Amino acid sequence: MNAIRAVGRLWLVPVTLVAWEIATRVAEQPFFPPPSATLVRMGEMWLSGPPSRLLLTEQAMSDFGPSLARLFAGWALAAVIGVAAGVAIGCSTRLSDYLDPLIHLGRAVPPPLLVPFFLALLKLGTPAQLATIVFGIIWPILVNTIDGARTVDRQHLETARIFGFSTVQRLTRVIVPAAMPKIFAGLRLALSLALILLIVAEIFAGSGGLGYRLLSAQRTYLYADMWGCLVVLGLLGYLLNSAFLLLERRVLAWHRNARQTT
Repeated sequence: MNAIRAVGRLWLVPVTLVAWEIATRVAEQPFFPPPSATLVRMGEMWLSGPPSRLLLTEQAMSDFGPSLARLFAGWALAAVIGVAAGVAIGCSTRLSDYLDPLIHLGRAVPPPLLVPFFLALLKLGTPAQLATIVFGIIWPILVNTIDGARTVDRQHLETARIFGFSTVQRLTRVIVPAAMPKIFAGLRLALSLALILLIVAEIFAGSGGLGYRLLSAQRTYLYADMWGCLVVLGLLGYLLNSAFLLLERRVLAWHRNARQTT
């Protein structure tokens, strides 16, 4: 039954590809190559390697490896800083009063505009790219974590005090679990933003990765290569979101069960 539903949801994909193929062949515009030509070029660039490397080419390793490493490193760093700071601010009224204006000011600054600043401060390469990603994605994690820590049921906190829970125990057994749904919402949004900012950072501050490959293809008028990069980025975003949703369902299964029983 689930397989039938999945097929029913995916019927639009082949229809779109066929319509795209027909439209591009009729238009005969070099800027919009047919999907078939784009897929062939994608195979040549990334999936024509030896079986020992799962058909991945050297170009695939140089494009995907650095990009994925930067993506997950930036996201993980932002997650650690954002969750830790968010819990601290959400649990402290004094910290919240001091830092709330700075948080709203920081989240209003468009991260791509700070790429030149990070380049001047950290020079060309991975440090500037990571700084761009972390600065851009930390805000949804931070804001959602603060909101989650602030909205913990006071009865749960009072019960923890009555049972003699220490500060660390209240934090790990009451506050963080109660804030976990909001934390995961921020982490999911940050993961999507991280992919966008990764490409921006690699275009302006990189010498390798998918973003740099996209820029190089555009500059050399290799439009099949350019569209191949765009397709891969779309697929990567879909896979990352699906994997995170699966993880979220497993980690927060207790939360859904608790809501169903109340």
